[in-house]
Amino acid sequence: MKNNISKYRKFLNYTQTDMANMFGISLQAYSRKERGVNAFNDKEKVMIKNLLLPHFPEVTYEELFFNEKVPKVENKEVK
Repeated sequence: MKNNISKYRKFLNYTQTDMANMFGISLQAYSRKERGVNAFNDKEKVMIKNLLLPHFPEVTYEELFFNEKVPKVENKEVK
């Protein structure tokens, strides 16, 4: 699932290496999470949100981690 973490991370002037070190994981593991290959765990989500609070106090977890566009579905009658 695609997320918005990379753009927020870049705003904060953090590298992927910086973030991986904060989480205590490898750069490769962090990169996979940021690209949406693997999910961030709840503890990591809270850490990211706390980093952003001073700059983006109203940012939601949904905005950060769940930004996939949902396709518009037409309401069709089932027969």
